[in-house]
Amino acid sequence: MASNPSSSIPFLLSVILILVVGTNAGGIAIYWGQNGNEGTLAQTCATGNYAFVNIAFLPTFGNGKKPQINLAGHCDPTTSGCKRFSSEIQSCQSRGIKVMLSIGGGAGSHSLSSTDDARQVATYLWNNFLGGQSSSRPLGAAVLDGIDFDIEGGTTQHWDELARFLSQYSKQGKKVYLTAAPQCPFPDAYMGAALKTGLFDYVWVQFYNNPPCQYSSGNLVKYWNQWTSSIPATKFFLGLPASPKAAGSGFIPAADLTSKVLPAIKGSAKYGGVMLWSKYFDDKTGYSSSIKSSV
Repeated sequence: MASNPSSSIPFLLSVILILVVGTNAGGIAIYWGQNGNEGTLAQTCATGNYAFVNIAFLPTFGNGKKPQINLAGHCDPTTSGCKRFSSEIQSCQSRGIKVMLSIGGGAGSHSLSSTDDARQVATYLWNNFLGGQSSSRPLGAAVLDGIDFDIEGGTTQHWDELARFLSQYSKQGKKVYLTAAPQCPFPDAYMGAALKTGLFDYVWVQFYNNPPCQYSSGNLVKYWNQWTSSIPATKFFLGLPASPKAAGSGFIPAADLTSKVLPAIKGSAKYGGVMLWSKYFDDKTGYSSSIKSSV
């Protein structure tokens, strides 16, 4: 049967539309590590809900302090108890999930005193969590995919230098991904200079605990557009609490997120998905499962 060229046009247009929409399909990033009742890392990845897992946190480092990881009730790093997660990290990575170490957090003691301090911290992270060598790797032999900057206190300086030093290690083989979790007021008070370097792959902006720019203010899309148009990162994620109890403010009901918020931001070429705090709270609400198909 001879084909009718005119009848093929609607079909081709529909295929193009599907491809275009597909390019804006996103993933979910989750923070894991701050509650011993949130399941193991392997169980987290086995849900199939997450594209990124941020291991939280390395809260103490820099300015002469001995770096110390804190995974709450999951393990005791002082007795090498966290090394057991090495095989679980590798299990997550075998599923195509990127596993990051999140440095900083809302507590702990972290700051950088100089360029040399930033270089030393980068060397420590490379040797103890990335592709380097150390006899005291807190999470064992597994090589993480990169470092997540969740800087919410301490100094405002030298984070750009830390990013540059870490980025240079990508030249030694496996790419070192850099991600960040700035607050939604623009620019971020601590990470402003670092984010301008263009070295960050993924930025999950915290649109919670910040009333002026979160959903309830009516300004979320305005700030989202400011972030995505001003910072030279590859992809941006909408950072949200996975439960009303996960943050002081900023929770968006799943129905509102999928019907109102995501349609307003997914048109951005830099849209990457949604970040959630945290696995423990997601377990309680099933939030990621309810939004996954829309992200």
